[in-house]
Amino acid sequence: MNFEKMKALCTRYQDVIPYLFFGVCTTLVNMAAYWVAAYPLGLGVAASTVIAWVLAVLFAYVTNRRWVFHSEARTAPEILRETASFFSCRLATGLLDLGCMFLFADVLHWNDLLIKALDNVLVIVLNYAASKLLIFKKREGA
Repeated sequence: MNFEKMKALCTRYQDVIPYLFFGVCTTLVNMAAYWVAAYPLGLGVAASTVIAWVLAVLFAYVTNRRWVFHSEARTAPEILRETASFFSCRLATGLLDLGCMFLFADVLHWNDLLIKALDNVLVIVLNYAASKLLIFKKREGA
């Protein structure tokens, strides 16, 4: 592949490439926090999932705002709207995560770490769509 084709691909996927990188990092934060809360600390599935979600969402907001979607929000109302949208959308996918963990780990007694990894794939896809289409949407004329 020549340089121009590589450059065109990078330009075309300029949001996707860093989102995937930081999505993997966010998943690692989520998984590590879940494991620490569930195993060394001995907390239940629900409590561990909530703690992991909070830490992962905080990490994701900072990385998505700055390095993935290059937020243009500068005024307090713009940043407040963006932050509220981000956390609202993440709350929805966090509830999906919690529901999956409850159903598959608590009720069906499937391996909690496997379910955590699998439901994170779904959550990453939904979060990208929400971030791209709703939260960090480029303003008209920008």
